[in-house]
Amino acid sequence: MTGSWLTVVAGALHRSDGRWLMHQRPVGKHHAGLWEFPGGKVEAHEMPAESLVRELEEELGISCCLSDCAPAGFAEGGATANGQPIVILLYTVSGWQGEPQALEGGAVGWFTPDEALALPKPPLDVVLAQRLFQNLGSGPNASCQA
Repeated sequence: MTGSWLTVVAGALHRSDGRWLMHQRPVGKHHAGLWEFPGGKVEAHEMPAESLVRELEEELGISCCLSDCAPAGFAEGGATANGQPIVILLYTVSGWQGEPQALEGGAVGWFTPDEALALPKPPLDVVLAQRLFQNLGSGPNASCQA
């Protein structure tokens, strides 16, 4: 994370049936009720993929390996509520252990690309979804190597 802009990671989890996980922002949060790719802020001591693994465990109660996360794109925007510009780094996540749940409120759902594109989303997630579904298909599930 830099002092001049906020680095956020997001995960596009996909299943072998072609559906993608979206998280609905909880009541009381910025963009409440809108759908997004789950994730969160990168801490100063973390690499982005490490942050994503941590955030997915905290938000969804799942565990995944760094090798399950592949960079897929990014989006950047103007100042956030705290005045910093934001950059969201999107990763596809092809394998995990556990069943994703909305542990911090809101909801989770599995959607086809067309359904995910039609959901109301924050502006940067609109950009990320358009780029993801335009450029990527759902590849085979990877497994965690011990």
